[in-house]
Amino acid sequence: MRIGIDISQVVYEGTGVGRYVRELIPRVIAASPEHTFVLFAGSLRLKNKVEAFVRPLLSKSQNIEVKIVPIPPKVLDLLWNVLHIIPVDWFIGHVDVFWSSDWTQPPLHKKTIGMTTIHDVSFLHFPESFPSEILAVQRRRILRTIHECSLFLCDSEATKKDVAEYIGIKESKLLVVYPGVS
Repeated sequence: MRIGIDISQVVYEGTGVGRYVRELIPRVIAASPEHTFVLFAGSLRLKNKVEAFVRPLLSKSQNIEVKIVPIPPKVLDLLWNVLHIIPVDWFIGHVDVFWSSDWTQPPLHKKTIGMTTIHDVSFLHFPESFPSEILAVQRRRILRTIHECSLFLCDSEATKKDVAEYIGIKESKLLVVYPGVS
């Protein structure tokens, strides 16, 4: 099976999502040598950080392809979450599964299974705590993922409960995968 994973978030040192991706991806790859992993990143200025992340993975595993596209994440958000154009297949070829790590959700081929990770829904739980522009972006992104994804990884039982309650995603589509910590 070919599994595409958006690893763009690895460039953000000190963030929860960046750490989640940096810690989990090597373990997923090591645990599944029978699959081919296509690691995708959209990065213009921080391409060297993506390359530094994948270098040790490539030295340990033969089942990895890397596709770094010189497009800033904000442009991908516009193309994918606002305009919803340019399928990820254009960049990485056909994959059976595509996992977006932070709700930048590309259009997927109809035979591709989409999945994403939901770290929390605090923007829905406590909307008064967020600027209106952040709320708008998060709501737009979650709507796109609901449309494209068949599986939602939640990093806690509490998040799973919140997602079911606040977003209305069926529990059968929610799977708890706790963050890995080295």
